[in-house]
Amino acid sequence: MTVVKCPDGVDPDPCIQRWMTRWAGDAPAVAALLSCSQDEQISAGYGHTLREIGQQPATWLDTAARASAVADELAALSEGRDIVVLTGSGSSQFAADCLAPALQRKLSATMLAIPSGQLITDRPGVLPASKRCLAVSLARSGDSPESRAAVDALLAEEPGCRHLFITCNEEGLLARNYRGSDRVHCLLLDQRTCDQSLVMTSSFTNIVVAGLCLGWTNDTSGYRRTVAALSDLAEEQMLKYTQTLAELAVRPFHSVLFLGDGCRYGAARESALKMLEITGGTISAQAETFLGVRHGPMCAIHPDTLVVGFLSADLLARAYQLDLLAELREKGLGHSRIVVGDALPADILDYGDAAINRPAKAGVDDSSAAVLDVIVGQLLAFFRSRHEGFRPDSPSVDGVIQRVVGGFRLHSNESPGGGA
Repeated sequence: MTVVKCPDGVDPDPCIQRWMTRWAGDAPAVAALLSCSQDEQISAGYGHTLREIGQQPATWLDTAARASAVADELAALSEGRDIVVLTGSGSSQFAADCLAPALQRKLSATMLAIPSGQLITDRPGVLPASKRCLAVSLARSGDSPESRAAVDALLAEEPGCRHLFITCNEEGLLARNYRGSDRVHCLLLDQRTCDQSLVMTSSFTNIVVAGLCLGWTNDTSGYRRTVAALSDLAEEQMLKYTQTLAELAVRPFHSVLFLGDGCRYGAARESALKMLEITGGTISAQAETFLGVRHGPMCAIHPDTLVVGFLSADLLARAYQLDLLAELREKGLGHSRIVVGDALPADILDYGDAAINRPAKAGVDDSSAAVLDVIVGQLLAFFRSRHEGFRPDSPSVDGVIQRVVGGFRLHSNESPGGGA
């Protein structure tokens, strides 16, 4: 069991508080919310979510320090593994989607993002035959039924498989139940990242940041420089564009299409889920790749659809993406567009569109920028939730969805109808 404390015993809370004050100074929409006491914010139903979105740049630095401290152990876990399975449920699965293409570029192993549920219901169909496998389970709480059931099945039936847990909750089942197993290793993130809001925000991006270290175990200084650059860019983006996103969020759209490729498709999927969850399903949201839109989903881009595109820094990929955006513009599809990326061309926007234009920074590319894109999706969803009259901390007024998925019956091959 790996537990790494905050470097040098530094308490990040004062740093986070100073940053939140600075953020409010450049974003009146945030200032208005932070003008209430913490108790009033919690009572109004947004205090947890707002802080958890805001704390991300600072918590990434702590996460990078924790992951770097165990880089040798992470390297040993992946050594000799020709398959790495990244698994989770819901947002944690979309974190796997962000990580798989990034790590595929870095490691001489095949990366697969497989939902935990599929490892339970169709393991022979989705798990490669190779016995030299590393299974990386990603989880905020570690308490969801799928998380434990998937690990139990792999431990029982795949004896050659090594396990790494990346989780935010030291009291969760993943962190507690396997401490005696020499096949299991756990990277535990700061408890602050175990979001108290129903929706995952800082837990999502910190899990991604931690997972990226698997590709940098032989260059932890480079890894930490990249995370520091991401933290700086996140702060710049939030200072410059939070107010813009707050204003865009109240426009008369009723559905959102998020577009992304590679790691940024994972960001698109997570952003769509945030919009869906935090508005109680009143705003329909879906994610697609840029080229995939032409194969059916284009018919769902209505006059009240907001299109959000996460543009690649890769010139070839961007050429295809710009062609698709131009086609949507020529066909008059959608209410408006938000285009997110670095060094965006000036002619990319039409009247009513908006650009979230980040500067290019050394070490930050398509493999790592997904966490920056996701913050755009989080803020857009947060302010829309408030506009719709929901409580972002607990937007499911009828309890249909919960912070941790409720327990359900787990079946086995021996007794598929009676539970396991």
